[in-house]
Amino acid sequence: MADSKREIERKYEATGDTRLPDLTRVAGVAAVQHLGVSELDAVYYDTEDLRLAADHLTLRRRTGGADAGWHLKLPVATGVRDEIRAPLSDALPAELAGLVRSRVRDSALVPVVRLRSARDVHVLKGPDGTPLAELSVDEVRAERLHGGSRATAWTEIEVELADDGDPAFLDAVEERLGEAGVRPSTAPSKLSRALAETSPGDEGQEPAARPRTAGDHVLAYVREQITAIVALDPAVRRGLPDAVHRMRVATRRLRSTLRTYRKVLDRTATDPLGKELKWLGAELGVDRDQEVLDARLHSRLDAMPRTLVLGPVDARLRIWSTARRNGSRNRLVAVLDGARYLTLLESLAALRTAPPLLPAAAGPPGKTLARAVHKGHKRLAGRMEHALELPPGSERDLALHDARKAAKRARYAAEAARPALGKPARKSAKRLKALQKALGDHQDSVVAREALRALAVQAHAAGETSFTWGLLYGQEEAAAGASERELPGVWAKAVRADFRTASGS
Repeated sequence: MADSKREIERKYEATGDTRLPDLTRVAGVAAVQHLGVSELDAVYYDTEDLRLAADHLTLRRRTGGADAGWHLKLPVATGVRDEIRAPLSDALPAELAGLVRSRVRDSALVPVVRLRSARDVHVLKGPDGTPLAELSVDEVRAERLHGGSRATAWTEIEVELADDGDPAFLDAVEERLGEAGVRPSTAPSKLSRALAETSPGDEGQEPAARPRTAGDHVLAYVREQITAIVALDPAVRRGLPDAVHRMRVATRRLRSTLRTYRKVLDRTATDPLGKELKWLGAELGVDRDQEVLDARLHSRLDAMPRTLVLGPVDARLRIWSTARRNGSRNRLVAVLDGARYLTLLESLAALRTAPPLLPAAAGPPGKTLARAVHKGHKRLAGRMEHALELPPGSERDLALHDARKAAKRARYAAEAARPALGKPARKSAKRLKALQKALGDHQDSVVAREALRALAVQAHAAGETSFTWGLLYGQEEAAAGASERELPGVWAKAVRADFRTASGS
């Protein structure tokens, strides 16, 4: 079974002549314990085209030291990575294979680099003997196993913060090392340095060209969403907070962009992809929608005076929530492990590298993108006007839900156009987001009322009073009414954000 650890570390350049300064002069350090030298032997795996390295992931099988086994490191921020560890075995453990699947897809993992290190370890301890950080001086020998045949060697210093330590402590250590002439490493990891120094040629990527055409701008947004979907896959599998929501949003943004910019991307190629993105979004929504509903109902109940909570309301809500969410995460992981999702990932990779551009994609961005944004506004206007003309009730609720979908699509169109169209597109996206939120709050109330009615029916059938469920229903009904009264004002601001109409362009 794999376990995870948040790794916060910094790396520094060193030579065989580098001498460590007196680290007890670092604030908070009372003693430095020397643990001696250990020999580490690690083989790093990647696809032949180095997809993991391109996204700053490292996957290795290491022997020697106290943590021999398989290690997968996922980037979190500069100098911060999550390390997922699994016991030593000949084959890559299934759990780690799942976490790299969105990058690897159907390609084979091959050994690309072997690193053998002599690690001299020092533990920096506080006055009470608590470890504050581990500092190691590593003498590294790297051998290219695939895509090259060169070898290289270097010495580096690595300082890793102890679990639950204060990252500011690393600043104090760095200051002390700096006084001794030790400088930060230019390489983010041993693997990246080994790949750079054993490359048979220039493996560096050319800096991305500045978007100029309509196609450039649309593709930049499309690639951003594809990157998000792929990068969030491991977080969803690990059950990290907000990962499902963020992956679902990226899926919706991408699908919406493919539908909106049909003058730029050939719909005969993108429509089938859009259907698969809709499927993935629905699968991601199973657990997310229930999570939002649970939070809303529990919040309402928690805020209600206890004197008005009659019967086993808390227990019934908890049992109902658990029953609806039971197994949803396992279902989602099964979807991510399935053949249909793998095919979608391959299609996304193809869209990134060989987009089906139409002739309009080569033109200047202004007119093409502005027309698409305006068209989204026009679609939204029709739905909003229709919804606001209807009397309160289920028909109006459905119409407002349709308007919400149109608001999202118009907002995403403006977001994609923002780098080209500037401030007007930014203001449009901001105001459309406010409208989307207002419509979302209304829809959440509709869904909550449906759930509360079902819970009241269950309570009544079990011989329980439905008094509290009725009060909660009334609160949601009042909230929906307040939301509907605010909608015309929010919509009026969004209308003014249609810069094409306002400017007459």
